[in-house]
Amino acid sequence: MSVITVFLIALVVLAVVFVKMAVVIIPQSETKIVERLGKYYATLGPGINIIIPFMDRAKTIVTMYRGRYAYSTTIDLSEQVYDFDKQNVITKDNIQMQINALLYFQIVDPFKAVYEINNLPNAIEKLTQTTLRNIIGEMELDQTLTSRDTINTKLRAVLDDATNKWGIKVNRVELQDIIPPASVLQAMEKQMQAERNKRATILTSEGQKQAEILKSEGEKTSTINRAEAAKQQEILRAEGEAQARIRKAEAEAIAIEKITEAVGKSTNPANYLLAQKYIQMMEQLAQGNQAKTVFLPFEATNMLGSLGGIKELFKEKE
Repeated sequence: MSVITVFLIALVVLAVVFVKMAVVIIPQSETKIVERLGKYYATLGPGINIIIPFMDRAKTIVTMYRGRYAYSTTIDLSEQVYDFDKQNVITKDNIQMQINALLYFQIVDPFKAVYEINNLPNAIEKLTQTTLRNIIGEMELDQTLTSRDTINTKLRAVLDDATNKWGIKVNRVELQDIIPPASVLQAMEKQMQAERNKRATILTSEGQKQAEILKSEGEKTSTINRAEAAKQQEILRAEGEAQARIRKAEAEAIAIEKITEAVGKSTNPANYLLAQKYIQMMEQLAQGNQAKTVFLPFEATNMLGSLGGIKELFKEKE
């Protein structure tokens, strides 16, 4: 193999290596910080980028990968999640408990994220832990357990303001676990059991009270119904008696009319009917075992005299 051939092969290899080093392909949602001779040169965007080999070099930064620190030349611009380990915090009423949080953030300025802070993941973690301790230290235990949203809002606001100079945008913070001491958990369990027993007692009392009310209302309704039935019965009976009297009066009126037609106008029909009543009464008296003498008022004899033959009948009865 001649020297020229070797030279050409070496030249081709160098060209390929040079091109490979000069062409940098950046995926979407990622970027690289390029330094030329140790000084900031450019921020590479997605797509094909050309750099000068050996003069331009991508800046190496510290990143978080699967919960561990790692070194990389690529900066992720998408939203990232940091899951911090549990840490001990003390509340305002001196109760120590464990708490951890999730942090959702995004790098919006790669230049600041690289040159304003040396170890970005570590700085975010320490800042989050310190801020969380300060916020929990201003709250009592009961308030801490019931105010997750308040804590999340305060924590996000403080972190977003503090990390703004690092080119970071904190989107949200979520508390995962709030674990009080075992003694506090036992006291809370006893309190909840007491509350459940209290609610059960109240519900039982309310049920008995409602049952008594329903029973009383039922008895009241039954009494009213019986009174209404008795009232209706009396009304119907009174109406029946009134109707019977009306029928009787109508029958007597018809009888008087017939008697008038039979005896004529010379005799008062009322006297005739009254005499009949006297005769019926005397018949009943005469049929009695102790009836010996019957005394008649003078008016009765006059009425009996108005009917032909009634006196004779009366004498026979004596």
